[in-house]
Amino acid sequence: MQSKTVIDNGTIHTLCRQCAHHCGIYVHIKDGRVTRISGNKCHHENMGMVCPKGREAPQWVYHSERLTGCLKRTSNGNFTAISYDDALDEIARKMMDIRDRSGARAMSAWTGEAIGFLQQEAYAQRFIHAFGSPNFFTADSVCFALRLMAYQTCQGYWSYPPDFENASMTILWGSNPAYSHPPFMQRINRSRRRGGKLVVVDPRRSVAAKKADLFLQVRPGTDAALALCLIRFLIHEKIYDQDFVALYGHGFEELAAYAEKFTLPYVAQQTGVSEQLLVQMQDLMLQSLPQCVSFAGISLEHQTNGFNTIRTIASLSALCGAIDIQGGEPWNMDIQVNPLNPLSDSQFRGMAPAGYARYPLFYDVMRKCHSLTGIDYMLGKGEYPIEGLIFSGTNPVLTNPNANKVAKAFSNLDLLVARDPFMTESAGLAHYIIPAASFLERSELHVYPDIQRVALSQKVLDVEDVWDEYTFWHDLAHRLGFGQRYFPWEDESAVNRWLLEPIGVSLEDLVSHPEGVNIDDRVTRQKFKTRPFPTPSGKFEFSSAHLEPLGCSPHPVYKVPDYLKARASEFPLRMISGTRKAIYYHSRFHEIEKFKKAIPGAQAEIHADDAAALGIQDGEIVRIFSRIGEISIPVKIMENGKILKGFIEIPHGWNEPNVNCLTDDRDVDPVGGFPNLKIVAVRVEKISSSMS
Repeated sequence: MQSKTVIDNGTIHTLCRQCAHHCGIYVHIKDGRVTRISGNKCHHENMGMVCPKGREAPQWVYHSERLTGCLKRTSNGNFTAISYDDALDEIARKMMDIRDRSGARAMSAWTGEAIGFLQQEAYAQRFIHAFGSPNFFTADSVCFALRLMAYQTCQGYWSYPPDFENASMTILWGSNPAYSHPPFMQRINRSRRRGGKLVVVDPRRSVAAKKADLFLQVRPGTDAALALCLIRFLIHEKIYDQDFVALYGHGFEELAAYAEKFTLPYVAQQTGVSEQLLVQMQDLMLQSLPQCVSFAGISLEHQTNGFNTIRTIASLSALCGAIDIQGGEPWNMDIQVNPLNPLSDSQFRGMAPAGYARYPLFYDVMRKCHSLTGIDYMLGKGEYPIEGLIFSGTNPVLTNPNANKVAKAFSNLDLLVARDPFMTESAGLAHYIIPAASFLERSELHVYPDIQRVALSQKVLDVEDVWDEYTFWHDLAHRLGFGQRYFPWEDESAVNRWLLEPIGVSLEDLVSHPEGVNIDDRVTRQKFKTRPFPTPSGKFEFSSAHLEPLGCSPHPVYKVPDYLKARASEFPLRMISGTRKAIYYHSRFHEIEKFKKAIPGAQAEIHADDAAALGIQDGEIVRIFSRIGEISIPVKIMENGKILKGFIEIPHGWNEPNVNCLTDDRDVDPVGGFPNLKIVAVRVEKISSSMS
């Protein structure tokens, strides 16, 4: 791999992009090569901390398996080298053939975490919309969007992130920020050093749970029952924010009436948490009001009642009086840079995006398409066919449910183009592969709405025969005839200047201030006192009538998990998939040798009693079956209550085994379409007994 840094020796102040936090880092360069990465102590996000993924970025960027040079699939299924210009010429011709034959909507684009989801994602969205298709897919269909939808339904925005540092109590619902959001864990730790409390609600004794003042090991899918119990407590004790409810709330009476049945005995029976611990939780909350914040993790999205569970948690925060106060849950104002998305809401809906009728709330909130419905369209099971796809930095064969169906859909396409730094399982199915740039090989704006700051990640090096996102979409758009209108900028620096125009910050300002530039030093609190909530009623909606046409209860409700009603004998256990590892990020970074040595593969974690009942030994390879597939995987027996009896846990992101061969894309939350990845009915068998 041939590369060249922008300076031969010295240090560049920039932002890390190994995850979504954009921590401030120093990139150290010696003799034209990045040698190490250290943390910028002046950057508010991480204050000098760098996680393992950030520290190992040089090994990832310079990895011998990095893709360089374009590839084209041959008739025998192998790949051969092709020039960048020839590849784009051929891709453009095939796209025009698809448009002429089946219409522009038959083409689609899909982006993921490995490339970025700010302007890198927006380039792909701008491109496919300019081509004439609404069909733009992202990882949001299985991550993030359901939380945004639930909070937006209640208050018109998502309070992300809560003011952990100044909170008197933080409740983590199915979240382990020690692994998933290290900067957030830093802030929680600083709060605790000043006397703040930490409560963790999780089926698994995570790293965060081990640090907690109180750990409530709930059964999966019962979080809403616990939240409704706390709501009932606040109401009965008359310690909820009555002024907020009276002046700025809508539909409180309906929620209050529904919460009546969530007594301590009932909730203890549902959640598996003792009444004694529930009372401790209530006492901690009483001592902490109003600075009591909740943070819902991704695991709540991966349940068939996730939308209502998260609405319940949002309502709990409002009753605590935590809305938009210091130490509470902020109402962050957007930083209005120029928008890259060229379509209005009506134009987007008018194009009939794939699956809009099935999940209209997802489409209206996100203005993107749902990937699970997109897969059906690629298999010819939609209102019209999707015949082509360009995807960047995503690996749906590993990260989307029903992996075999995803692979079949991709193989069914007439044109599949992959953009990735590495040869992934999804890229291996493509007709063309165009190598993608890492975050050190491009620039990107990043906004921090919670402190009204904008910052710039700076380009550090060039890699020969690798193209950044803007260059790729720009060059393909010009071949298709709409480049001058939609991609007129010469390079990404010109794009950044245009994006910054409305806020009056220059690119030079950002280059000279690597920690970022504040747009507004004044952060006002309790904005709902001077402006309406961005909801249909203009108030915080404890109950929302506009959800009824979607078949959803106006107020949040608790759906008893099926396994608490009757445990199926064919699939007696429940699988939790997708638990985080500190050194990996979904399916990324498995190439790094140090990480592979630390965690060489996936294991199925199982309770010691369940293992004993099945006659399974630690490290033994077993076969796990669900209703749609099976995998073979080694077992790790868990002691000391680290996992609940009757449940097993398997991380995702591995090819052998791929846990998403067990997850079903039809088992979804009815409002948001998010798949059940956390309560999957399974059966575990010893391989020796299953083969006999």
